[in-house]
Amino acid sequence: MFNIEEELKKLPQKPGVYVMRDKNDTIIYVGKAISLKRRVTSYFRKTNKTERIKKMVSLIDHFEYIVVDNEAEALILECNLIKKNRPKFNVLLKDDKTYPYIKIDVKSDFPNVIITRRIVNDGSKYFGPYANPGSAKEMVNFIKQKYKIRQCKNFKSTTRACLNYHIKRCLAPCVGLISKEEYRKQINEIIDLLEGKIDKIIKELNIKMMEASKNFEYEKAAELRDRIQAIERVSEKQKVSNISENDIDVIGIYKSEIEVCVEIFFVRGSKMVGREHYFYSDLKDMEDEEILSGFIKQYYFDNPNIPHKIMLREEIEEKQAIEEYLSTKSGRKVELKSPKKGEKLRFVEMAEMNSKVTLENKEKDKNEILLELKNVLKMEKLPRKIETYDISNISGEFTVAGMCVMQDGSIKKNLSRRFKIKTVYGQDDPRCMEEVITRRLKHSIENPNGGFGNLPDAIFADGGITQIRAIKKAIAKSNLSIPVFGMVKNDKHQTRALVNENREELQISQKLMLLITKFQDTVHETAITYHRKLRDKEITKSELDEIEGIGKVKKQSLLKKFGSVEKIKQATKEQLMEVRGINEKQANAIMEFFQQGRSFLKKYKKFSTGTVLFEKIFIKK
Repeated sequence: MFNIEEELKKLPQKPGVYVMRDKNDTIIYVGKAISLKRRVTSYFRKTNKTERIKKMVSLIDHFEYIVVDNEAEALILECNLIKKNRPKFNVLLKDDKTYPYIKIDVKSDFPNVIITRRIVNDGSKYFGPYANPGSAKEMVNFIKQKYKIRQCKNFKSTTRACLNYHIKRCLAPCVGLISKEEYRKQINEIIDLLEGKIDKIIKELNIKMMEASKNFEYEKAAELRDRIQAIERVSEKQKVSNISENDIDVIGIYKSEIEVCVEIFFVRGSKMVGREHYFYSDLKDMEDEEILSGFIKQYYFDNPNIPHKIMLREEIEEKQAIEEYLSTKSGRKVELKSPKKGEKLRFVEMAEMNSKVTLENKEKDKNEILLELKNVLKMEKLPRKIETYDISNISGEFTVAGMCVMQDGSIKKNLSRRFKIKTVYGQDDPRCMEEVITRRLKHSIENPNGGFGNLPDAIFADGGITQIRAIKKAIAKSNLSIPVFGMVKNDKHQTRALVNENREELQISQKLMLLITKFQDTVHETAITYHRKLRDKEITKSELDEIEGIGKVKKQSLLKKFGSVEKIKQATKEQLMEVRGINEKQANAIMEFFQQGRSFLKKYKKFSTGTVLFEKIFIKK
């Protein structure tokens, strides 16, 4: 048994990373320290701690640590462990969402410009991340409109140019109509554009335009003029002039009672060329310095675009280690600055002001939604936590349920849960709903600090009065009082209205209707995705595993080759024998097995409801 007091005595006075785990051995926090003994011991002292730290410490069952040579190594290890395990008490970059980057495969002879959400160490240049995917899409569309680069995903030489060449959207490198050198000039200009070097681009384009005009190449000159004007319009969208710094990111932070907003300004070429913001929940009692430190490590660890300077209000404790790591990563000196006066301080204040405005606008929208819900649902308090449920099955088989949560007016996908029905057999959605709600309520009653959290303020059913009654029955069994409403759909399977237990349709705004529609679609997707996963797993298991001579390895080889059981059924003997490990005897066994299955289904067609019945009658017997 792990004795925390005894283990604390064993901690070394050396730098390293510590990992806190709960009773289920789940990692709940990862941190680094110059002195493991001093830092880890501090969590268990009876000193003033924030509510968040108190909660974390109350959940610690045991801890482990890794000793390293220096603080820089500890920083890298800490970031890797946080990225891999995503502990609930660390500052995490926007839950589990991945942000888009603009990628240019500069190693290619004729690079393309695309949007990606994965950074791969393949020598390509990445620009971002973009918190708003629309910004990335808008920039790529602009580039492909103003630069005649290839549009195709997979480049290959050919003898005939595609339509993009004929409508003057591409210079057709595929048929050799532009050299690698000329094409590269366009790519270099695009890179300068994405790096914010607007003045350099415009200066070079003006020179080219004047040369074209002198040589009576008026069409080319007009084209260059249009490109200059377009670039100037793009650069004017988010531009602040008179900034002496050339390559900096400025970070501002603002905290409310509910959320934290971190805002970043990107300054390139002495102009602000863009901004992004990120939201965090449940960090209101964390110090600004700790939030900023966690954010910087998360944000820049995988970001290939590291500026020369990062400016922020707070002087963070890990400044030296972060500077050392970012400098090594970028191949040049990177500094974290906390200005005290002048234009640099003004710019940090501007970032902070914008983070405040951004968060207030977001919370205003949420509050309007919550107030409308309170009034429409006729509740005494704001419905800050609403849960919705949906049942999914085929003819009573593989029956599952999905649960989604709306917290403070936002749908929280990371709080979604899935249930496998245990006590209901056959197709009986109301009884399935009753089982699921009973199990869910039991979780919170027995363990309020568990994975389901507090009880909901209201429950929405994916359906009408039948589902409402089933949920209320489960609530009554738990001696609780939770209001229940139904989300009903029209003939086109679109969300039509919100109804109460008296079948009365509630009048709601278009904005709230859109949110409820998204809520209903999300829970439906959660349930049906889980249902398909179980069904596909069972079908794959029941069919392939029943074939004599086909073990786990050969089954995987067959699925890898053909992609699905259905395609294996359609394969010829020769195609089956192309799979490694499948000889003629086994190929014949596979074909015979599926042929018997088809003839059996045909014979009993009037009783059959598809593959599920085939499994029940033919395979399982």
